[in-house]
Amino acid sequence: MKKLKEEAKFKCSANELWAILSDVGRCDWVPTIEKIVLEGDLRHFEMIGMGEITEKILKQDHTSMTLQYSAIRTPAPIEHHLATMEVVSLNDQECKLSWTTEISPDIFADGINQGMLVSIEGIKKVI
Repeated sequence: MKKLKEEAKFKCSANELWAILSDVGRCDWVPTIEKIVLEGDLRHFEMIGMGEITEKILKQDHTSMTLQYSAIRTPAPIEHHLATMEVVSLNDQECKLSWTTEISPDIFADGINQGMLVSIEGIKKVI
């Protein structure tokens, strides 16, 4: 199993970034997704180049600004996927996103990491 980690600083308050990430039906910051359909704690979407995916929201903690989710249905034979996004305030106008993903088998790590980097750039455009 590979563990990926990306960190990025943003020129906005932690609350502003958390408002974007904690809205689990929002996808304007993910360039490869056009629409998300929510069904309880599941989010369904089609990702360009990947196909139909279902993720389960495992944790959405507004106090710690932590979102944790797992891809439970994908076209690829993924054995394990666990992603955690955590927003930390640096000051009133800056915050940091720490995003980790566990993925198995390792062969999917590069694709997942590229998706994380593209999404971080998407967040910067939305902010």
